[in-house]
Amino acid sequence: MLAMNAQELISNFKVWAADYGLRLLMALLILVVGGWVSKRLRGLVARIVERRKFDATIGAFLANATYVAAMAFVIVAVLGQLGIQTASFVAVVGAAGLAVGLALQGSLSNFAAGFLLILFRPFVKGDYILGAGVEGAVEEIQVFCTILNTPDGKRVIVPNSKLTGDNIINFTARGTRRVDLAFGVDHGQDVRRVRQAIQAVLDADARVLKDPAAAVVVKEMADTKMVLELRAWVKSADYGDAYSGLMEAVKLRFVADGISTPIARRVIVQSKD
Repeated sequence: MLAMNAQELISNFKVWAADYGLRLLMALLILVVGGWVSKRLRGLVARIVERRKFDATIGAFLANATYVAAMAFVIVAVLGQLGIQTASFVAVVGAAGLAVGLALQGSLSNFAAGFLLILFRPFVKGDYILGAGVEGAVEEIQVFCTILNTPDGKRVIVPNSKLTGDNIINFTARGTRRVDLAFGVDHGQDVRRVRQAIQAVLDADARVLKDPAAAVVVKEMADTKMVLELRAWVKSADYGDAYSGLMEAVKLRFVADGISTPIARRVIVQSKD
């Protein structure tokens, strides 16, 4: 009797193991193939968007969203293959939705913020921005974060919610930027001569745009010095080079024209013992 029960038990175990092993094998196959198909779908969406000449920022976002949605279907299919009732699974997830929502509120807010960034487009791929305390060129807007490349070669990943929750300065949205440089000269210098020297530098620099026209204005008058400010419009891509180039060129022009600049003086106060 015991021998028959043992044989029957072993036989049932073999049937169960074979059935479950086949289910497990199929689940792994669905996961691997589903992951491959999801990546292919992401690439397909990216190519379609590129061929239709959509904005690169929208294309990257749609491609990533497609991958996430496809992988969600794959996971549900894997659970169904393993014998887990997906309807019950959805019910359990729904019942635990509040707890999951609280635990993932940061990720959910980043997802919503990413959607808002795509919808309202305060910046697009390639723009140079300042947001959430980080300054850099936008490489990609993903589902949960935005990737920036800083001028010194750093790659910064910023959560989308931080960008939408703070001020965003887009330096390249209009295609041009104004270079503002202030120069101090001795109070006794002829202001017209100083202005002409700075204007000559502006006229000689091909990066300075003619429209809007550049200007040289008196910004400050003090007892020992006066400050003139150079205001020149350049293309956004030329801003960094124009900023340093104009500063150097004006300084050299001052030296060549004999225009003196204030010398910083250090006052040492001796304490009385």
